[in-house]
Formats: sequence, structure tokens, C-alpha cells
Amino acid sequence: MSGPYRELLAVPGARLFVAAGFVGRMSMAMVGIGIVLLVSAVTGSYGIAGGVAATLSLSYAVGSPLSARYADRYGQHRVLVPVVLANAVSFTVLILFAELGLPVWTLFPAAAMAGLTQVSLGAWVRARWSHVLRETPARLHAAFSFESVVDESIFVAGPLIVTALATAVHPAAGLGTAASFTLVGCLLLAGQRGTEPPPRPRPPGARARGVLGNPAMLVMIPVFLLLGVVFAAIDVSGVAFAEEEGHKAMAGVLLGCYALGSGVAALWYGARHWRTPLDRRFRVGLLLVAVAMVPPVLVGDLYLMMVVVFFSGLAISPTIIPGYGLVERLVPEHQLTEGLALVSTSVGVGLAGGSSVAGYVVDAHGAQAAFLVPMAAALAAAAVGLAGTKIMRSGGS
Repeated sequence: MSGPYRELLAVPGARLFVAAGFVGRMSMAMVGIGIVLLVSAVTGSYGIAGGVAATLSLSYAVGSPLSARYADRYGQHRVLVPVVLANAVSFTVLILFAELGLPVWTLFPAAAMAGLTQVSLGAWVRARWSHVLRETPARLHAAFSFESVVDESIFVAGPLIVTALATAVHPAAGLGTAASFTLVGCLLLAGQRGTEPPPRPRPPGARARGVLGNPAMLVMIPVFLLLGVVFAAIDVSGVAFAEEEGHKAMAGVLLGCYALGSGVAALWYGARHWRTPLDRRFRVGLLLVAVAMVPPVLVGDLYLMMVVVFFSGLAISPTIIPGYGLVERLVPEHQLTEGLALVSTSVGVGLAGGSSVAGYVVDAHGAQAAFLVPMAAALAAAAVGLAGTKIMRSGGS
């Protein structure tokens, strides 16, 4: 299994941009929690903290695809350096405003600026893989599988780091560290010019339309958004379930089992050479995700739930990976980073919505009922994916 990944990391420059991408992406699992821990500590209100975090998420959904579009057009280095410097300043301002006790309303524009300047670095790294493997595109699924493993490891480690820093060191320490990870990782990535995809201006005569003008993306975006709802709702439901079972401290272990299942599946998926068409793998994956969301609704024991969510997690990566592969094939080369960033951002929007909906269901009906939220979202994602079969097939192979 390790062979394909050894070959990937032997590609000149790959280890450096993988390491930079890992550092820079740590913040994606830290920023939201870091804001909640800081703002709730200084204001005493989780409602305000949640509002500030939501402001950052929504502005990120707007800014991330735009920065990716300019990266496609002008090159990653020229865009990434000024954007990440502005991001560092924005987070510094947000932390200072909170620590100085300025009026609560000032936190919202500061969070908005931080979100607007936050890049979807995973999309930028995947675009580099597409560039360095352009002569051997068959290896791209292994690269995207590897990146999925990186994402899963970040979502396991990030919340632990930010929570420990904010509770044991200082309320601002978690968010400050997350912003520092972004700054260092992005600057390191920007400095690696040898693996940077060349700028791809819009072809002469091409219509001035963004990725949203591509009909296939109108299928992929809602699917990824609904998958984001699945991920967030599983997290919220899992934490509430562990608390109801009298073992809240085991919530991290429960969610870790889910991430572990996805990571194991990503390693397995990337090590195989697939003959099944890409679009069919994606649709089958969506169906498997929907089926895998049924058992958690039926389980009432914490330790059995750990086993169940591990197997539920096995369906995630074999769906996400061909999904990114489809985007890589469905969008024009000069819009690749923008397309990848847009689906990543859609997941982020789904995460915000899924957390809210699942939290409401927990409060109203309990944790067991909340597992119906990811099941419903997974079924909806499968339905949208199947409805868009013809469109995706036109780009899948």
C-alpha cells in the first residue's frame, strides 16, 4: 500500500509543498473553535462567540474562491503573499479587539476581514499535484487520496491543539497559533516556485464567466455542501451522544474513530488502480455514505457506536477523493484552483449549517434523533448526485 505514496513523495519538490500545505491547513480545524473559546471567555456569551465564528465562515465562503480565481490567473505566489499578510493582520486585529474589551460589534468586521483573506489551501496544494503529475495523470487519485489523509489528521489534531492552548495557556493562544500556522505555511508554499502551476489567463475569446457558469459545478457544489452537513452533524451528534451516555470525555475518541475510518479508506483507495469510471465511483460513494449513516441512528451503546462510526467513516474518503478528481476534469485548466476551492468552501458552509441544525435537534429531541440529520443530508447528496449523472459523466472517465 505504501508504494504509491513513496512514489508521490519522490516527485521533486513534493515533500516541501506537502509539508507547507500541512502547516498552513492546520488552522482550518482550529479557527472556529479558537474564536468561540476566545470570544466566549472575554464576553461571557457563547451566542456572540458563535455569531463571530459564523461571520468568519460566511466571509471565507465569499473570499476563498475569489483568491483561488486570481491564483489561477496570475500565479499562486503573486496572490498568496499579500493575501496571507492581510490575513495575519486581520487575525491580530480580531484578537486585540477582543482582548482590549472593545465594543462587541467591532469583532464582526474584524472576523469578516479574517475570513475574506483566509485561503482554501488544500485546493492550492491539490492544484500543485495536478501540475507536477500532468505527465502521469493516472497517479492523481493517489495524490488526492494522500491529501484526504492529511485532512483527516488535521481534523483529529487541530481541535486538540487549539483547545489545550486556549484553556491551559491563554484564551487567545489557540486562535493566535492557528493564525501563525496559516502565515508560516502559506509563505513557505508561496516560496516554492518550482512546483507552482503557471499562470493561466483566460483564453482569448473565452466568455468571462466563473466556475459557477459550468453546469457540472452546479451539481458538485450542492453535493459537497450536503456532505459538509453530514460531517458537522456527525460531530455534534457524537458529542451529545457521549454526554448523554455519561462519558463526555470520550467524545473525542468517538469522533476520532470516524476520522480514522475515513483515513484508512483513503490509504486503501489511493493504493489501488481503478478501472471503474470516475463519475461512477463518485455516485457509488454517495450511495455508500447514505447507507453508512443508517446504523448510527439505531445504536444506543457508546462503545458499539465507536465501532459503527468507524465503519461509517470508511465511506467518506472514497467519495470525497473521486469528487475532487471529477472537479479536476470537469473545469477548464485555467479555473482549476477556483473549482477546487469552491467545492472545499461548500463543505465549509455545510459544516456551519450542519452544526446548527444538529444542535437544534439535540436540544429538542436528544442525540439519538440528531443522527437523523446526517442520514437525511447523505440521502439528499446521493439524490443530487444521481440526478446529475449525465452532466458528471460528460467529464468523468
